[in-house]
Amino acid sequence: MKKYEDLSHRKAKCLLHVTDRQGNPIANASLRLKQTRHEFLFGCGAFDFMAYVNAADPANAADPSESAQQANAALKDRIDKWLALYNYGTLPFYWGRFEPKEGNPQTKSLLRTARFLKEHHVTVKGHPLCWHTVCADWLMKYDNQTILEKQLRRIHREVSAFRGTIDLWDVINEVVIMPIFDKYDNAVTRICRDLGRVGIVKETFAAARAANPGAQLLINDFNTSIAYEILIDGCLQAGVPIDTIGIQSHQHQGYWGAEKLEEVLERYEHFGLPIHFTENTLVSGSLIPPEIEDLNDFQVTEWPSTPEGEKRQMRQTEEMYRILFAHPQVKAITGWDFADGAWLNAPSGVIRKDNSIKPVYEMLRHLIREEWWTDCEIRTDANGFAEAEGFKGDYLLEAGGQSAALKLTDGLREAQIVLEPCTP
Repeated sequence: MKKYEDLSHRKAKCLLHVTDRQGNPIANASLRLKQTRHEFLFGCGAFDFMAYVNAADPANAADPSESAQQANAALKDRIDKWLALYNYGTLPFYWGRFEPKEGNPQTKSLLRTARFLKEHHVTVKGHPLCWHTVCADWLMKYDNQTILEKQLRRIHREVSAFRGTIDLWDVINEVVIMPIFDKYDNAVTRICRDLGRVGIVKETFAAARAANPGAQLLINDFNTSIAYEILIDGCLQAGVPIDTIGIQSHQHQGYWGAEKLEEVLERYEHFGLPIHFTENTLVSGSLIPPEIEDLNDFQVTEWPSTPEGEKRQMRQTEEMYRILFAHPQVKAITGWDFADGAWLNAPSGVIRKDNSIKPVYEMLRHLIREEWWTDCEIRTDANGFAEAEGFKGDYLLEAGGQSAALKLTDGLREAQIVLEPCTP
């Protein structure tokens, strides 16, 4: 692991001048530098939050039954465990589910969920705005020009409605396969065949950028071959405003391993763009057979997690996170399933179906909240100056019943800190 021990790029230093409200230096004092949030985005699918948040909505009639109360308590326990680990969540915007009937989008419930996450200091990403899978079936009655117009209006509608709450989007998903996708007919593949891969990316990104000029916009794909590199290069040459490259790594058929991870990073770092590992899966049970080409074709009723598999999942996840966190262009890692039994019914979560914690959860908690976390004492000199150093992110500086907020990040070299009495 020595190759991944240099994390200096994940840290920041700042010279603080600490005073009281009257401007008097806090001299020769011991202060606690306490991290409250990472700048790096440690994420997970946040789909469970929709049921939890919307069940609490007064507009929804409460089920007084004992079974319903138990289910709500279990869901709250799951949400609490999620929030204790992550600062970044992905919410679903699959068009076919978001707007199953034309003109009736599920904006209200998703907006309520996104606001709840933001209130709990979680950065939220919407996924995806354009995808050929889980597309709206009602689009099929329209001609291709009308489909394109509706797709672009849909992007503008969602990005505008969630602006300020969700400012990070997977704009378009899995474009490499999009025009040649042949499992079933769908509206997005139709328009991609007309426009070409670069053409549809250009149109969708333009619509998203117009709706929110300050949004962070991703292209996302599971295909990490040269075909994805060629697509990204073509889009950038065409002036598409791609902010971030999204890479999926669903590893139901086995762990990529350090060699492949490093090879993928080396091939995509040359674009000079931030890289997000957007959908990561490592299972703690048996693997999908290698002859299965489309993971969705693997349908089972039971897929148990095993003690041996859980140890394997923990080891592989730790190596993967260490490699990714050590790479300066990687800005986010998102585990896809929080609990076992989600997509494909796989044992792919960091907790089991009954909400009990798996070894991988404890390992990630140690990395994210202990090893890669700053909580230390610093001391001011006779003039109230002290140097703060720690992992980039948000902090509280505390001393003698007083505190102040602080952000350690690139570009901040000096800061004036005024300690205020702590609120009860």
